[in-house]
Amino acid sequence: MNRTTAPALRRGLDILELFLEPNNGLRVPEITEKLGIPRASAHELVGALADRGYLQAVSEPPSRYVLGVRAFRLGGAYERGLDLAALGRDSARKVAAECGETVQIVVREGRFAVFIVRIDSTHSIRLVSDVGSSLPAHCTAGGKMLLSSLPPEELDALFPDDAALPAMTAQSINSRERLLAELATARERGWAEENSESNENVACVAAPIFDRSGACVAAMSISTPTLRWGEKQKEDYVKLVVRGAREISTNLGSLSTR
Repeated sequence: MNRTTAPALRRGLDILELFLEPNNGLRVPEITEKLGIPRASAHELVGALADRGYLQAVSEPPSRYVLGVRAFRLGGAYERGLDLAALGRDSARKVAAECGETVQIVVREGRFAVFIVRIDSTHSIRLVSDVGSSLPAHCTAGGKMLLSSLPPEELDALFPDDAALPAMTAQSINSRERLLAELATARERGWAEENSESNENVACVAAPIFDRSGACVAAMSISTPTLRWGEKQKEDYVKLVVRGAREISTNLGSLSTR
């Protein structure tokens, strides 16, 4: 766009973008000060945005303005147009290109982690899994990351006792007490890990993906055969998967910094 042709449009968008930062509403003098525009122009633009429903006055004159319903409708339209798998696939490819290992994205369905994206490792020895397949969430890094976001009452309903934790390997979590402790750790540090819990020969790290409401809706993971695993690899892959998950979260409209 030619920057000389639509100054009013640019200023109107600048005003709306002020509301991306947390605040309790803004008055016209504050908008004028923040943007360095004439007060008369600010009044005119704010009035036009309010008339169209993008801003709403929430106090008596001098009015304080907050985002209006139409702005939220635009956000909803954007969210409806998002495809988590498509967005995730692009970011997963970048992560896989850096590490050369299998990168996956999972969502939760009850007590199971369901794979919606998989980018294969470039190595001859690699993890084999299928998009659409599922594993017990408590046996996978991605699943544990998703479980860590649940409130206590939901975890209680999913895992009322040790019998709700079927083991896949000798390393699988098989007690409710151990699961809750590991979920607390994942919640605190912002990433989860798996050590030969769904497959005796696989290690994995995962990070959360948030939507614009702040809800954890998916998790990205990097999986590698244990023969290529070590503390240095884990440290590097944690940084990489956290960065990849944050990119997807940002594309989903999340403001989370986890």
